[in-house]
Amino acid sequence: MPTAPAVDADVHHLDADGRTYILVGTAHISRESAELVERVIAAEQPDCVCIELDARRYEALAHRTTLEALDLKTIIRNRQLAPLMLNLLLSAYQRQLGGVLGVMPGSELLAAAETAERAGIPVRLCDRDVRITLRRAWGALSLWRRAALIASLAGAAFESPQLDEEELRRLRQQDVLSRLMQELGEAFPGIKEVLIDERDAYLATRVREAPGARVLAVVGAGHVAGMAQALRAGTRADLAALETLPPPSRFGAIAGWSLPVLIVAGLVAIGLRHGAAAVGDNAVFWILATGLPGLLGAALALAHPLTLLATFLSAPITTLSPLLGVGYVAAFVQAYVRPPLVREIQSVADDVRVPRLWWGNRLLRICLVFLLSTIGTSVGTIVGTTEILSNLWH
Repeated sequence: MPTAPAVDADVHHLDADGRTYILVGTAHISRESAELVERVIAAEQPDCVCIELDARRYEALAHRTTLEALDLKTIIRNRQLAPLMLNLLLSAYQRQLGGVLGVMPGSELLAAAETAERAGIPVRLCDRDVRITLRRAWGALSLWRRAALIASLAGAAFESPQLDEEELRRLRQQDVLSRLMQELGEAFPGIKEVLIDERDAYLATRVREAPGARVLAVVGAGHVAGMAQALRAGTRADLAALETLPPPSRFGAIAGWSLPVLIVAGLVAIGLRHGAAAVGDNAVFWILATGLPGLLGAALALAHPLTLLATFLSAPITTLSPLLGVGYVAAFVQAYVRPPLVREIQSVADDVRVPRLWWGNRLLRICLVFLLSTIGTSVGTIVGTTEILSNLWH
C-alpha cells in the first residue's frame, strides 16, 4: 500500500474503470524528472509501472547499445534509411538539450524501470515500436515536406541551446519532442499526428491493459493530457491499425510511374520522327544527364570508387523506376565496402551535430552518399527530361 499520495504538479491521479491511474509527466532530459519518478514509485507502490519505451529503445538505454546492433544493409534494402536519418536528428536534438545539464535523454524512463524492478513491481513497455512511428511519420509527408523537415531538424540539431533547470520546469508542460513538434506543427501537421496524437491513444490503451488496481505510467509531459482524456473516456485504440504501415497512395504510384512512361514515350516518338540515330543520341544524353550529377553528388560525399561506379551505372535505370532510388543503391554499396565501425555508431548521435564530422563518421557518410547522390540524380533527371521533350518538336 502507498505510504502517502505523491503531491507534485507533474503527477496526475485519475480514477477510471474502477482503477487508479497515476500519470507522471517528465521532460525526458531533466535531472529532476529522474529523481521525481523514483520518489513517486516509492510513495505510490503501484501494482504495475508502465514506461514510454518500446523494446528497442529500452535495450538501447539499459545496455547503452544504441545502434551497435544496427543491421544497416537490411535498413537500406527495406528503404528505411530516410527514417533512420530522421531518428538520428531527433536524437541529436534531445542530446543537445540534455548535454547542457549532463543528463542522458530518457534517464527518467530508465530510472522508473530500475526503481520498479528493485521493488519487485512489474514493468510494462507501452510505447509503439519507434521504427513504425518514424516510418508512419515519414510516409505522412510529401517529398518537399520531407526535405523541409530534414532541414528543420538539422538546424535544430546543430544549435547550441543554453537551458537551465528553471527553463526545464517550463518545458515540463510539454516534453522535448512535443516542444519540437509544436514548433513544426503548422508546417508538418502529419508529423504531430503520428508522433503525439497517435501515441497518446496507443499509450493510453497499453496502460489500460496493464495488470493491477493501481497503475503508474511514466511518460513525456506532452502526452499526459491526451492520455488522461482517453483513459477517462474509456476509449480503446485499434493497436493493430496503429502498428500498420500505410500503403503507398494511389496518386504516389501514378506519379512514380509517370516519368518512366513519359521518357519511354518520348524516345519512341523521337524514333518515329527522326530515326534510330536520334533515339541513340537522346538515350546517351539521358545516361550522362542522370549519371554524372549522381556521381558528382556521391563524390562530394567522398564515396568509395565502387560506390561512384555503382551510382553512375544505376542512375539512368533507377530514375525510370519508382521501386528503387539511386540513393539506396549508392548507400548499399557504400555500406558494403565501408561498413561503419562500432565506435562510429556509438558516437553518431554526437557527430551528427557537427557538419564536418558527417564526412568522418562512416555511418553519416553513408547518409551523405544517399542524400547527395539522390539530389544530383534528381537535378539530372530534370535536365534529361527537358532535353528529350524539347527534341520532340525539333
